[in-house]
Amino acid sequence: MDQLLQHLLNALILGSTYALLGIGLTFIFGIMRVVNFAHGEFYTFGAYMVYLFSVTLGVNFLLAIVIAIVLGILLGAVVEWLLLSKHRGADIDTTMLIMIGAWIIMQNAEQLLWSGVAKSIPMPFPEDPLTVGSVSVAWARLFVFVMATLLIIGAQMLIQRTRLGKAMRATFQDTATASLMGININMIYLATFALGSGLAAAAGALLGPIFIVIPTMGNLAVIKAFAIVILGGLGNMKGAALGGFVLALVEEFGAGYVSSGYRDAMGFLLIILVLMVKPTGLFARTERIG
Repeated sequence: MDQLLQHLLNALILGSTYALLGIGLTFIFGIMRVVNFAHGEFYTFGAYMVYLFSVTLGVNFLLAIVIAIVLGILLGAVVEWLLLSKHRGADIDTTMLIMIGAWIIMQNAEQLLWSGVAKSIPMPFPEDPLTVGSVSVAWARLFVFVMATLLIIGAQMLIQRTRLGKAMRATFQDTATASLMGININMIYLATFALGSGLAAAAGALLGPIFIVIPTMGNLAVIKAFAIVILGGLGNMKGAALGGFVLALVEEFGAGYVSSGYRDAMGFLLIILVLMVKPTGLFARTERIG
């Protein structure tokens, strides 16, 4: 029972960051119909920005995370404006090729700037874990869970309770009608891509200090982000959040009770089963953002 509770706690913490990845991608994929293969590079970008500001420049760790998220949003806006805005209405194959190119360019730029040597980011938390009964958790991981949860709630509130969120939902439901009602579709697309990219950068900023930072760390992250979108259902923000926790749960129990070598394989086996049984996703009801 103690081992079970520990695995559940680990899955909960990991799932919160997976949810951030999934929500960011479901924004972009759901509203813009863009298959963002570069999503993992924004994840990597967030981790490197924390390293730059926290380790290299000596900025306060918490402030470095905030800066990384803001810069991730700005980078997303720049990428959308430079690469995607000029191809409005293009077929999905064209935008896929554009984003594959962006992925390659960003990853090679990171390799050039930071080299392939792994970077570690120290965290200002006690080394002794927090222990409650027979279950223990590192303070750093608890911090990651709290921050990720706050970001998920913030994203949900933005979509549901702000004018920007309403405009995003209207654009998702019917782009032509939203445009006729006075919504600036170009600005909505820009904001959507920037917000989705910022959430990916947030996930990288939180997980980078937990693990190590390397230029290729986004490769697996983007695959898992797509897996989470499949689990949650296209355009379903709550489904993306739940999908992140489900994927983390399957991975954690697979690693704990089968083999740690099969951690990632267990998650993707789940994806195959979901596609066979319910291709629209575990939590899909109707296609919507929110």
